[in-house]
Amino acid sequence: MTKRIKFSLVYRDMWQSSGKYVPRLDQLLKIAPYIIDMGCFSRIETNGGAFEQVNLLYGENPNHVVKEWTKPFNEAGIQTHMLERALNGIRMFPVPKDVRKLMYKVKKSQGVDIARSFCGLNDHRNLELSIKYAKEAGMISQAALSITYSPVHTVDYYMDIVDKCIEYGADEICLKDMAGIGRPAFLGNLVRRIKSSYPDTIVQYHGHSGPGFSVASMLEVARAGADYLDVAMEPLSWGMVHPDIITIQQMLKDDGFDVPDVDMDAYMKARSVSQEFIDDWLGLFINQRNRYTSSLLIQSGLPGGMMGSMMADLKGIQVGLNSFLESKGDKQLNEDDLLVMLFNEVERIWPMLGYPPLVTPYSQYVKNIALMNVMCKVQGKEQFSMIDDNSWDMIAGRAGKLPGELSGEIVALMKNQNKSFYTGVPQDNYPDVLEKYREEMKQNGWNFGDNDEELFEFAMHERQYRDYKSGIAKQRFDQEIDRVRSESNNIVGEVKVPDGCFVVKSPYSGKVFYNLDYFVSHESIQEGSSVVKGHRVCYIKSGTTYLEVVSDRDGIVRKLCCNSGDIVGKGDTLIIIE
Repeated sequence: MTKRIKFSLVYRDMWQSSGKYVPRLDQLLKIAPYIIDMGCFSRIETNGGAFEQVNLLYGENPNHVVKEWTKPFNEAGIQTHMLERALNGIRMFPVPKDVRKLMYKVKKSQGVDIARSFCGLNDHRNLELSIKYAKEAGMISQAALSITYSPVHTVDYYMDIVDKCIEYGADEICLKDMAGIGRPAFLGNLVRRIKSSYPDTIVQYHGHSGPGFSVASMLEVARAGADYLDVAMEPLSWGMVHPDIITIQQMLKDDGFDVPDVDMDAYMKARSVSQEFIDDWLGLFINQRNRYTSSLLIQSGLPGGMMGSMMADLKGIQVGLNSFLESKGDKQLNEDDLLVMLFNEVERIWPMLGYPPLVTPYSQYVKNIALMNVMCKVQGKEQFSMIDDNSWDMIAGRAGKLPGELSGEIVALMKNQNKSFYTGVPQDNYPDVLEKYREEMKQNGWNFGDNDEELFEFAMHERQYRDYKSGIAKQRFDQEIDRVRSESNNIVGEVKVPDGCFVVKSPYSGKVFYNLDYFVSHESIQEGSSVVKGHRVCYIKSGTTYLEVVSDRDGIVRKLCCNSGDIVGKGDTLIIIE
């Protein structure tokens, strides 16, 4: 019988892997009908992870957002799923047991069908309560394996975790290939083992497209018996995000699988609406590097969604390091120099730290240690001299058992710092707190919401919830939007646009090229060149297409704001003309 493959649209992760923010509720409700009309999705990832925390950051109540956002999919018979981080819940640090338990009750009542639970260290002890609490709340429990590639992450290693999760009562298994570095043949073998041992257990594959393996991986896991594949759609597919539904559907159809058709009219409408969100304000916070794949991610193993934060970190230290190098008369470092140094350092220290899967939050911890080591190396200081408390907790075992062994150098550092190793159950470190928050809410006269959903939100995201309730969050968000728009409109780098000048902005995202036949003499446009209204001044290469950019008035080029080959975003200033 022909194997049926179903698709899940990871709309939440599409945005989280691209930039800082996610769509507002009014935007989500606008896109929902088109997603439904596409007719090809059996599931959609609606919430969880950082999604709900971001709602608070710009002044929206995430409980209201989740209920309204899941409703149209519930009514259409499309299952909804959330992402949660086991011990860390839907935040970046550990969550007390009573808050974790309440989360599932709240999310089920809000219309979320499936809890995808992963532990960044693949410690099954952290997943046990996630599975238990999800099932008690009436949710489908999907235990996720954090996929990575190392000598210790073998098929047998992952099967030991699968066996435990099934024993705890997990309904489904997800292969969460968060960095997209799982090798296709390996993933296929893992799915075969799961299906051989548990033939009735649904297997779902989630793979980012950053390093370029994901399409081959999806074909391999489908052939091995996977039931669901996570996909994205334009304008946020590919790059550091996920493969596009159209490519995967056509590939599997050609290979003989039974796959649903894609309504292309609805696809194009959904594509257009998502682009509207980007053009409105979300694009202000999308790093354009995330639009491109990079084989450099294969060796470092870092998830593509971290590229934006990594580049911000590198820019933050570049000025300081170059000032230091200049004072010594040494050659300064450009951004690519630092990026390669960081990737190499991650590759070097990862085994020393016990091969933690590089997924949130442990990818950040490893990256932070590597970044500090790069700084120390350039400045001639001792390595591992700057390690933050969260990273020490990971090393010490307070977040869970590391997959591999720590190096002797790291163990010696622990002893020198008078730090002790922890071998108990991580959850035992975090006592219950709900009653404390309940009392404060009573004193403040705050509503607990349906099924204590507001109590849950306060306990899960205390600082952000306080800012939301006071109105400071919305005020800060509005100020940030105004600032970023102002910088985009009036400042190029650190140079303000002079009076009497106007700017040519990029109408598209892509790579800018000036070396085109703008003049009869086929010269490239340059500072001092004359421009004519309606004439082409450069190209933007978007995908494989070269799109023209024209000037809307006559003038003289005062400044070229980027070099040929630079990546630019829609709305970025290209040229200042006088």
